[in-house]
Formats: sequence, structure tokens, C-alpha cells
Amino acid sequence: MIRRRELLLAGLATLAGPHVSFAAGKKYGPGVSDAEIRIGQTMPYSGPASAYGVQGAVEVAYFRRLNEKGGINGRKVNLISLDDAYSPPKTVEQTRKLVENENVLAMYGTVGTPTNTAVHRYLNQKKVPQILISTGASKWNDPKNFPWTTAFFPLYDVEGAIYGRYIVEHTPNAKIAILSQNDDAGRDYVRGFKEGLGERAKDMVVAEATYEVTDATVDSQMVKLKNSGADVFFLMATPKFGAQAIRKRHEMGWKSDIYVVSVAASIGSVLKPAGFDAAQGVITATAMKTPGDPRWSDSPDMKAYAAFMKDAGMEGMFSDSSAALGYLSATLLHRVLESCGDDLTRENLMRKVTSLNYDDLPMLLPGVNIRTTPENYSAFNTLMLQRFTGEGYELFGEPVSARKA
Repeated sequence: MIRRRELLLAGLATLAGPHVSFAAGKKYGPGVSDAEIRIGQTMPYSGPASAYGVQGAVEVAYFRRLNEKGGINGRKVNLISLDDAYSPPKTVEQTRKLVENENVLAMYGTVGTPTNTAVHRYLNQKKVPQILISTGASKWNDPKNFPWTTAFFPLYDVEGAIYGRYIVEHTPNAKIAILSQNDDAGRDYVRGFKEGLGERAKDMVVAEATYEVTDATVDSQMVKLKNSGADVFFLMATPKFGAQAIRKRHEMGWKSDIYVVSVAASIGSVLKPAGFDAAQGVITATAMKTPGDPRWSDSPDMKAYAAFMKDAGMEGMFSDSSAALGYLSATLLHRVLESCGDDLTRENLMRKVTSLNYDDLPMLLPGVNIRTTPENYSAFNTLMLQRFTGEGYELFGEPVSARKA
């Protein structure tokens, strides 16, 4: 009987494919054993977007602390986080290393549109989960053509549309200047923004400029935009260039309204370097509580986050929105892996991550939830607008739908 059972299990493993193993009723994909769950990611710990590297540092620290407490269902989570310098060729190199040499179960949380684009097709062709990536490009919500990829960020075009609709409603005679990064993320944001403006876009937008991630500064673009006579400035940038643009606008005495996309609205990595004097009045959209905002200081989730950052030796990064996003993302991955139980295959992981339904995760604003379906991988349903005043943000208005109608 024992021999027959062994043969049956061997046959099932063969049918399931070379990446699935069975052990006492358990199903394991690559990188999984009774003792370990191996997950990979690449992060810009150096290079032009290195400000985002704190996200990876927080995620690594989260799972290190979780492992000290016993891990997930008795398994330690080995998050292997490698530097890609926000360089697509380096992302390809490091991702192949993680998939083919480190044999990870999934790629998780990688930052950036150009970096994730570089490995998008490769991972889907190999049926390796590319999950909860830190970018909101609309291309990541494509279950039909890229079923192995999901994002963990409000979609850029939808966020952009929210700003556009708000401007049309509240300042319909605005003259708008736009600065954006010359890549897919920048184009998504600008396209959504103009869709939000609707048929008024061609009259309201009076100047546009772009920059490359290899540029030293955006000073010349800012001079051009100010000289257009615009009284509203829409800024899509990564943290380094976001801080430069906000500071330059202030130095030039450009008295425009300013809308800054969420990827460049961190107090710690953008507004503080730009100078709080320069950042007054910045409007952005968010799904998360702002670390350091007095209204949340006594909330249990903010206290837990503050304690975690102190314990990890990163209290100096407490107010960085990328750190808070990393904490939220790691908590979600923790929940997802836990829900997989003993079926830790790539297929089951994707079933779980494409059927999320959480409204109790730490750092989310009241009324904001995280939901996905097999037909719609967009995780965020709602956003709220907030304005920078003094040394923090103030929420205003009601939650706004972050899904296309």
C-alpha cells in the first residue's frame, strides 16, 4: 500500500508539471518547502529613483521580524531583494537570477514602470507571478494577455483623471502647464489627466514639457512652463525631480495652483527636500493615512507602524510615504501567503492575489478598500484628495471612485 501511494503521488506530480511537489497533502511550487517560502524582488536602492528604495528596505525588515516570530504557518519567508538601480537592463539581469538561480516562487513588489515592463513578457511566458508591483500603469490590469501580473498602486490614468475632473469643476477657466517623465508612467498620467479635463483639455492645457530620468535637473523645463502664463501646474515626476520642480516653482515666484501625483507627494522624500515653504498648497490624491498627521497619531495601526519603524531602526523614515506603502504591501503579502495554507503553488498564489477583499489593512484611509477580481486586477477602489498645509496634509472632500465607469 505504501508503494502504491508513492507511485500515485509521483504520478500526480508529473501531471501537475515540473514545478509542483507534493508532501503529506501539501502542494509546493518553486522556492517552497516545509521550512521556507522564497520570494524575489528588485528595487532601486541606487540610481535616479533611489528614494523609492526605502520601500524594499521596509518590506525586507517586515518579513525579517515576522520570521523571528515563527514565519507563516511554520515557514520562514525569504524575501531576496536585489538592487536594479531603476535600470531596465539591470532589472532583467537580476530578475533572471532570481527566477532561474534562486528559484523563487514569485516576483513581488518591484518598483517602477520601465523596470517592470522590461520583465513583463518574460515572467508571463514562464508563468511566474509578478505580483503587487509598485506601479500603477494601466498595462498591469490586463488579465487576458498578462494573467500573471498584478499591481499594488492606484492606476495612473485613473488618478490623473481625478485631478482633471476636479480642476474642470472648481477652476474651469484654468490655464494648465504639465511636466511629466518621458515614459509609460508619465504618458499614462497625462492621458488620464486630459481625459478628466474632457473636451476642455485642448483649450485649458497651454504648455507641456517632459524630462528623462537621466537628466540632471528640470530647471529649463520649469522656466518654459512658467513663461506660458499657466496658473495651474500638473506635476508627474519621481521623487528627485518632483522635489526639484516644486522648489524651482517657488524660487521663480510662480504663483500657480499645483497638483502633484501620488508617486511624488511624499512628505519625507519630496516635500521636505523641496522645502515646506515651497510645498504649501500642493494637492495630491491618496488611499493611505499620512504618517505624522496628528489626526492618526492615536490610531492603533499608526502606532503599530511607528513601533515597527523604530524596532527596525528606520524611525527617521517614518514620514516617507514609500515606507508606509512598503509596510502596507508587506502586510498584504503576509495575508495572501497565509491564506494559501499548504497549497503554495504559483497557480494558487495567483488565485488568491486576484481575489483580494480587504478593508482592514493598516494605513488605509477610512472608506478605502482593496479588492481585485479575476476580471479586474486594479486593487484600489477609492482615493481622497488632500492639500499640504504647514507641515502636513489635510484631507478635503469625499472619497472619489478610482475605477473607470
